[in-house]
Amino acid sequence: MSKEKINIITSTCVPLPLENIDTDQIIPARFLKATTREGFGNNLFRDWRYDKEGNLNPDFVLNQGVYEGQILVAGKNFGSGSSREHAAWAVVGYGFRVVVSSFFADIFKNNSMNNGVLPVVVSPEFLAEVFESVTADPKATLTVDLPNQTITNNATGKTESFEINAYKKDCLVNGLDDIGYLLANKHKIEAFESAR
Repeated sequence: MSKEKINIITSTCVPLPLENIDTDQIIPARFLKATTREGFGNNLFRDWRYDKEGNLNPDFVLNQGVYEGQILVAGKNFGSGSSREHAAWAVVGYGFRVVVSSFFADIFKNNSMNNGVLPVVVSPEFLAEVFESVTADPKATLTVDLPNQTITNNATGKTESFEINAYKKDCLVNGLDDIGYLLANKHKIEAFESAR
């Protein structure tokens, strides 16, 4: 299956400086009945975005109209909790292509990459600086360069490198999921089988 490719993304950010955001906060369990990816973005952070009566919470960052962009910047330990893939569906469904944090839960990290979202792990110091820059100027941007594995805070010019599994990097750069990767290499598989 083909997905949108990630190469270099320069975007404004949505800051969410909370630690230990778990998958139930990303997408509450009551929305897990669906088996297709459609519509999950509407319920990203549902219990924070809306009150119990279904009214928008004007204090939540996604409802303020100040911050927007393809990059979500979150506090340490993003995506902990249950292993629901729906959390990654909600993140990409809302329109985020990159999530930046100083630590991700492993299952969420893998689910994100499998669904076309790049999780970028930065140092706590770099993360704090990004929060400062975006808070001072909501139009501040980050540049995420996946081929070179760097992230730059354009407000300060500071750049950090990040790690990513080489296979997952190749899939994200080429817009492929696991099945798409196999299909793209079908000729190599057939050649291997023929040689046996």
